[in-house]
Amino acid sequence: MASHRRPKQPSRARISVFTAAAATAVAISSQTGAWADPKPSIQDVKAQIDDLNNQQEAAAEKYDGAKERGDQLRQQASQLQDEVARTQDQLTQLQSGLAGVAGEQYRSGGIDPTVQLMLNSNPQNYLDQASSMQVATSTEADVLKSLQSEQRNLDQEKKEAADTLAQLDGATQQLNQAKADVQSKLAAAQKLLNSLSAADRASLAAADRASRSSARTDLGSLDLPAAAGYAGQAVQEALSRLGDSYVWGATGSTTFDCSGLMQWAYGQAGVSLPRTSQEQATVGTGVPSLSQAQPGDLVIFGSDRHHVGMYIGNGKMVHAPHTGDVVRIADVNTMGQSYIIRRV
Repeated sequence: MASHRRPKQPSRARISVFTAAAATAVAISSQTGAWADPKPSIQDVKAQIDDLNNQQEAAAEKYDGAKERGDQLRQQASQLQDEVARTQDQLTQLQSGLAGVAGEQYRSGGIDPTVQLMLNSNPQNYLDQASSMQVATSTEADVLKSLQSEQRNLDQEKKEAADTLAQLDGATQQLNQAKADVQSKLAAAQKLLNSLSAADRASLAAADRASRSSARTDLGSLDLPAAAGYAGQAVQEALSRLGDSYVWGATGSTTFDCSGLMQWAYGQAGVSLPRTSQEQATVGTGVPSLSQAQPGDLVIFGSDRHHVGMYIGNGKMVHAPHTGDVVRIADVNTMGQSYIIRRV
C-alpha cells in the first residue's frame, strides 16, 4: 500500500513574511496614485517659467558684460598690433640705414670699425665698445640709442599685445558660457510650457497678449511728477518704448534688455551709461530710500544686481522685464525688497 505523506506546513515565520509582503503590496498598489506627484497647475508652471526667465535675465547681463569686455579687448588688441607694426617698420628703417652706410663704405674700400660695431645685433654692445674705443661720434651714438629704444618699445608692445589676446580669449570663453546659460534657461522654460495641455498653452498665450496690450498704459492716468533736465528726457525716452519687446543683449532702438533700455534712454539725453546692470549700480550717487527717489533714478534689484529699471515717480518704474515680456511700467515694491537706487 502506498504511503501518503502529510504536506509540510509552512513555518509561522514564513507565513508572517508572506503576509507582510502581501499587505505591503496591497498598500503600495492602493496608494500609488496618492504618492505620485500631482500634475502641476498652469499657475505652478507659469511661476516656474517666470523664475527661469529671471535666471535667464541674470545670465543675459553676464553675457552683456562679457561681450562689452571682449569688444574693448578686441579694439585694444588691434591698436597694439598696429603699434607693433609701426615700431617694427621704424626699427627696420633704422637697421636699413645702418646697412646702407656699411655697404657704401665697403664699396669704398672697407667698413669703418665704428660702423662694424653699429651693425652688431646688440646695440648696447656697440655703445659700450664704442665708448671705450672713443670712436663713436655723437650722431652714431644717437642712431644706436634710437635703435635700442625702438627695440625695447617693440618688445613691450609685443608683450602687451600677447597679454591682451590672452585676456580676449578668456572673455570669449565667458561670453560663450553666458550665452549657453541663457539658452539653457530659455530651453527649460519652453520645455515647461510644452508640458501644458493645448488649452493651457492657449490660455497663457491669451494672457500674454493681454499683458502686452496693458503695457501701453495711459500715462495721464498715473499723474506722474514732472521731470526736468537730462533725467527728465531719459524718462520720456524710456516711456516712449512701452510695449517694445525684451530681447536679451539688445540695446534699442525697438528691442531691449533691462540695462540696454537704461543705456539707450540716457544716451538719447546725451548721457553715457555703462552696459550692464551691475555697472550701472555704481554710477552717480546713492539714494537712501524710495521715498527720496526722483524721476530718472536707476533702481537696481537683487544682491547680484541682475535687473534694473528707471524710476518715474509715485512708486513706479519703467523697465524691460525678461524674455517673453515687453517694456512696461511696474510698482517698484512688487519687484522685490532687495534693491538700491542710484541718481545719474
